[in-house]
Amino acid sequence: MKTKPPKILLIEDDISLGQTISELLEINGYDVKWCHNGLEAYHYLEQKVPDIIVCDLMMPIMSGEELFLKIRKFKKYDEIPFLIITADVTFEMKIKQLENGVNDFIIKPFKIQELLLKIKNFLQFKNILIKRNTLDPFSKVTIKLKNKNFFEKLNDIIINNIKTNITIDKIATELFISKSALDKKIRRDKQMNTTTYVRQLRIEYAIRLIEAGETNVQQLADASGFNSLSYFSISFKGYTNTSPKSYIKKRNLN
Repeated sequence: MKTKPPKILLIEDDISLGQTISELLEINGYDVKWCHNGLEAYHYLEQKVPDIIVCDLMMPIMSGEELFLKIRKFKKYDEIPFLIITADVTFEMKIKQLENGVNDFIIKPFKIQELLLKIKNFLQFKNILIKRNTLDPFSKVTIKLKNKNFFEKLNDIIINNIKTNITIDKIATELFISKSALDKKIRRDKQMNTTTYVRQLRIEYAIRLIEAGETNVQQLADASGFNSLSYFSISFKGYTNTSPKSYIKKRNLN
């Protein structure tokens, strides 16, 4: 069965540059929709969802930044990599866009090979995540992966890496946002930092294993990603106000 070419939404108001990029992307096997400003692109996105968005930063009617912030309010656009094209190479611009959550930059003037490689890498990484999320790697706990909002996707990433010492940088990368944007969202919505959120989710995972019948405290610590049994016990008690052994005993009595 022949696979469909990846769909790229290109947004560029410069006619000459937009036509050149569009033609070169099509030559390299991509299905390209070229829009001339953010508003035109927004109307297109209301009808279709591309695999990746390549967007100029400064445009009339609606800028690339305005478009990005507008579509990221909707869940169905969360997993679309968003690359910014810009001639502004200032540190302030880069920090602002990274805090917004854009995934990468293409700095004008640029070689088309750079753009092609970045698109290829983002699409490959996205496909890896899709394949991973279609599998259930757990024998005791089943994670449902449909219709995820931001925190459901965040939880899936942590759970899928539960036995590893997953870093905040890796979590942010898999969510296609910056580390600072990730921490800012968790602090705003959950009133805690990222490290605390990850630790609490590990404890909640251990509790789910207890509910599934696990009674060995060391196995619980290992399965939920704690390298130290004592740290697991302290964290568990801090979250539940009881020790793992007491929690297990109480559950078995009920």
